Amino acid sequence: MADNQDDQREVAGSSSVEDGALVHHRPGPLAGWGRLMVRWRFLVLGSAFGAFVVLALVSRVAGSSFDVPQVSFGAEAQEAVDLLEERFPSRAGDPATLIFQSDGDLRGEGMRERVEAVLQHFAGLPEVLGVRSPYETGGQISADGKIAYATLEYTARAPELRDASIDALFNATDELTTDELRLEVGGPVARAGEPQGPPGGGERIGLLAAAVILLIAFGSVVAMGLPLVTAVLAVGSSILILTLATRVIEMSAMTPAFVGMIGLGVGIDYALFIVTRYREELGRGASVEDAVGIALDTAGRAVIFAGAAVIIALLSLFVVGISFVAAIGVAGSTVVALSVLAALTVVPALLGVIGTRINRWRLGIFRPAGADDGNGLWYRGAKLVQRRPLLSAVLAAGLLLTLAAPVLDMRLGSSDAGNNPTSFRSRRAYDLLSDGFGSGFNGPLIIAVDVPAGSDPTVLDGLRERIAETPGVAYAAPPAMSPGGDAAVIQVISETSPQDEATSELIRELRDSVIPAALSGTGLAAFVGGQTAAFEDVRAQIASRLPLFFALVIGLSFVLLMVAFRSIAVPLKAAAMNLLAIGAAYGVLVAIFQWGWLAGPLGVGRQGPIESFVPMMLFAILFGLSMDYEVFLLSRIRENHVGGASNSEAVAQGVGQTARVITAAAAIMVSVFLAFGLSEGRIIKEFGLGLATAIFVDATIVRLVLVPATMGLIGEANWWFPRWLDRRLPPVHIDRTPTAAPRS
Repeated sequence: MADNQDDQREVAGSSSVEDGALVHHRPGPLAGWGRLMVRWRFLVLGSAFGAFVVLALVSRVAGSSFDVPQVSFGAEAQEAVDLLEERFPSRAGDPATLIFQSDGDLRGEGMRERVEAVLQHFAGLPEVLGVRSPYETGGQISADGKIAYATLEYTARAPELRDASIDALFNATDELTTDELRLEVGGPVARAGEPQGPPGGGERIGLLAAAVILLIAFGSVVAMGLPLVTAVLAVGSSILILTLATRVIEMSAMTPAFVGMIGLGVGIDYALFIVTRYREELGRGASVEDAVGIALDTAGRAVIFAGAAVIIALLSLFVVGISFVAAIGVAGSTVVALSVLAALTVVPALLGVIGTRINRWRLGIFRPAGADDGNGLWYRGAKLVQRRPLLSAVLAAGLLLTLAAPVLDMRLGSSDAGNNPTSFRSRRAYDLLSDGFGSGFNGPLIIAVDVPAGSDPTVLDGLRERIAETPGVAYAAPPAMSPGGDAAVIQVISETSPQDEATSELIRELRDSVIPAALSGTGLAAFVGGQTAAFEDVRAQIASRLPLFFALVIGLSFVLLMVAFRSIAVPLKAAAMNLLAIGAAYGVLVAIFQWGWLAGPLGVGRQGPIESFVPMMLFAILFGLSMDYEVFLLSRIRENHVGGASNSEAVAQGVGQTARVITAAAAIMVSVFLAFGLSEGRIIKEFGLGLATAIFVDATIVRLVLVPATMGLIGEANWWFPRWLDRRLPPVHIDRTPTAAPRS
C-alpha cells in the first residue's frame, strides 16, 4: 500500500531551509493527523464517498422543500398572514395575476365572452381556489379598455404549491394566447416558478474557469484535478444535507445557488493552499508522508482558522432575528465546514494515493513549479512598496475609497418584478399592469382587519374611506368580509411602484397614523400586509440590527486573529482593510444596480434599490473570506519573522512565497462568483458581482500593496503583544514555531 519506503516512518520533527539557515520545527497535532490520513487513505476515501452516496439516496427519498420562507420575527405583515390563514383562508393563499391585452376594447361583448371562457379554463387548474373576473368589480380594466387583469386565488402560499400546478399555469397562459388576445401571468405564484440560480449551469462555467486557472498555477493535470474533486464533493454533500434539513427548517429557494457559489470558491481555495504547500515540501526532498504532515501543520492550520472566521461571520446572522436570513447563514456555514473537513481528510488521503505523481501530466506551456521561492517578482514588488510605504498606502487606500464612494447613496429596499429581465413572465406582466393601471398595481397592500363580534359594520367603510383619502393611495377596494364575519380584507393600490421609497413611506403612514386614527375606540385591529409590506418589515428589522451585527463580526474576527498571531496591530489592520475591500464591493453594487452603470452589458434589469439583506450577508461572507488570504499570508510572514527575519524581510518573503497561490486562489473565486453573476435572478447576480469585486480588490490592492505598506510603516510594532495577555490566552498558533533559532 505504500507509495514510498519512507511512508511508514514516524518523524519526531521536521526541518526546512530558510535564508540559508536550517530551522527545526516542532510538529503539531495536524502533522500527525496528516500522516494518519495518508496511512489510512483508502479507508478515508471510501468513507467519504460512501457517505456521499448514502446522503444522495436518503435525500432523494425525502425530497426537498426549498422555498420563500415567511417573514416571521413578529412583523406586522406576518400578523396579517396569520389572521387571514385562521379566519379567511380563501384570501390567505398567494395569488397569480392574469393579464389580458388586446388591440380592441376588452369591454366589448365579444371580447368579454372570450375572456370569460379563458377564465373558466384557469378556474379548473390544479390548486386554484377561485377566480375574480375583471368584470366583477370596477378598476380592473384600463381606461382605454385594452388591458385588464383577473386574480387567481390559490390554496396556499406560492412556495408551497406543487411544481406541476405552476407549470400548468404557465402552459395554459401560452396555449390560450392568440394574436387577438395576449395573456401574461405575474404575481407571487409566477415569480415562484422563475429561475433563481445561474442559467446554463453557472456552476459548470465556474468549474471550467477554475480548472484553467489551476492548470496555469500548477502546470499539472493531476495537481489541477485534486482541488476540483474535493470542492465538488464538499458542495454536493452540503446541498444533500441541507435538502434533508428543509424537512425541519425553512430555507430560501436561492439556497442551493448560494451554497454552490460559496462552496466552490472556498472548497477549491482550501485544497489549493494545502496542495501548494505539499508540492513545496516534496520539492525540498520530503517524503510523501512528511510532506502531507507539514502541509497540514502549516497550510492546514491556516485553512482551519480561515474557515472558522467564515463560519463565525455567517452564524452571526442569527443576531438579525430573521429566520430565513439565519437559515442562509447555516447553509453557508455548512458548506464551509465541510470544505474544511474535506481539506483535512480527503485532500491528504488523495495526496497519499497520488504521492509523487502529483506533478504527472505536465503541460510544457505552463510553469510546473509548485511555489515561488520568496525572492522573485512578488518579493521585489513588496520591497519596492516598503521603500515608499506611506505613498503606497495612501494611493491604495484612495483607490478603494473612490470605489466605495457610491455607498453614500446606497438605498436599501426590495426590487420588484420590474427589475427582472424581459425574458421573465413576471417582468412582462409588470410592464403591462404599469401601462394599464400604474406601477402601484404590481404590489398591492393587503389590510387584514380583525372584526370582533358585534362590531359596527360602518367602521370598515370609514376605514376604507380614510385610506383612500391618504396621499399616495391610488385605489382602496371595498372591504371583503370572511364567511364567518370575523375578519375583513381591504386591498390598497399605491400610486408608486413596490420598490419606490414613497411606497415605504405610505406603509409607515398607514400603520402609524391613518389606521390607528380610523379604528381608535372601535375594538377593531388592522394589519398592513402583502409582499411589499413584508419586504419593508425585513428592511426595517435589518437596519435596526446592522450595528450589532457589524460589531459582533468584527469583534469576533479580531479576537480570533489576536489569539492566532499574538498581536494587537495585525487584527486591527486586518479589520480596517477588510472594511475597505467590502466598502469597494458595496460601491460597485450601488453603481451597477442602483445607478444603472453597465446595466445593459451585465444583464441587469431596471435600476432599483439594493436588496436589504444583501449588504449584511455580503459583509458576513466577505469578512470571512478575506481572512483566507489574510491568514495564509500572515502565517507565512510570522513564520519567517519567528524564524529570525526582520519585519521588513519577513513581509517581503511572505508576499513572495504566497502571492502566486493567493493570486490563483483569488482568480478562481472571482471566476466562480462571476459565473453566478450571470444569473438571471437579481439577488444572486448582486451576490456574484459583489463577491467577485471584493475578492479581486482584496487579493490585489489589499494583499499586494496595503499589507506590505502598512506593515512596513508599523515595523516591529506589528508583533507587540502584552505579556500578561499572552499568558492568559490559549497557546494557539497558525505558523510553525521553531524549536531553536536559525543557525548561520
